[in-house]
Amino acid sequence: MITLKQINYALAVAKHLHFKNAAESCSVSQSALSSAISELEKQLGIEIFERDNKHVLITAYGKQFLEKAEKIILQVEDLYRFAQQGSQPLSYPIIIGVIPTIGPYLLPKVLPTVRETYPDAQITIVEEQSKVLVDMVRSGEIDAGILALPYPVDGLHTFEFWQEDFYIVSHKSSDMAQLKEIDSASLKQTRLLLLKDGHCLRDHALAACKLSATQSDISLSGASLYTLIQMVAGKMGATMVPEMALSQLVSQNSEVAVSHLDEPGPHRRIAFITRLNYPNVDAIQQLMKLFRGVLKTS
Repeated sequence: MITLKQINYALAVAKHLHFKNAAESCSVSQSALSSAISELEKQLGIEIFERDNKHVLITAYGKQFLEKAEKIILQVEDLYRFAQQGSQPLSYPIIIGVIPTIGPYLLPKVLPTVRETYPDAQITIVEEQSKVLVDMVRSGEIDAGILALPYPVDGLHTFEFWQEDFYIVSHKSSDMAQLKEIDSASLKQTRLLLLKDGHCLRDHALAACKLSATQSDISLSGASLYTLIQMVAGKMGATMVPEMALSQLVSQNSEVAVSHLDEPGPHRRIAFITRLNYPNVDAIQQLMKLFRGVLKTS
């Protein structure tokens, strides 16, 4: 079988047209190089070089062989470069799914730092609800998902990287607006506005408050957190918002007030999910480390 070493030796001889100089350039003895070339010619059934004590000439067949050999070596070098590139963090394309109650609030915080830290990163973002993302990860349609726990993810790896509490957003004229802490008992007397069924944030909020769905008003099918804040500003009730989303949702709204939910936390945990045999876990670990750093300072 022809080896890359033999091909490299032949290319060195073609470059120097001198066996001794070619051997020195390859850091081998002249006899080792000559033996490798002779074995190569024997395997090919052709002579690549004509040589005597003074001159080395390339045969017609040798020229054709060397042209192909150069292309092979270039392709091999490309493979090495590709492998080296792939060993760098986030150099390999990755598709990440994220749920709507995390994506709009996490990504603006972390993506600028990702781009600055890993300028060659090739990340595609997909936004879907938790159930869809779990199915997409399992099927291999996406590489990883970012969702809130607890959530059923049997058969998948979870990599938790953040924990946070919920905050109650009420109208500034309400009695709750004066309180820094609000417990679940107080919420039972309030018209609580939550996202539609199917959003895990709704389930986490109810669980944190020890409330059932019948004790809240589910308004505006498909409503977003932004819409719920506008409803609160319109004196239609109060809602719950994760800490991650607070600054974007309420900082510019002078009609609302914010209170911490006084129930045992953390009220939700944020994690990556991947398949058990997903090969690019190192990239997930790098993102987790970066996300934690950004979230701690934001």
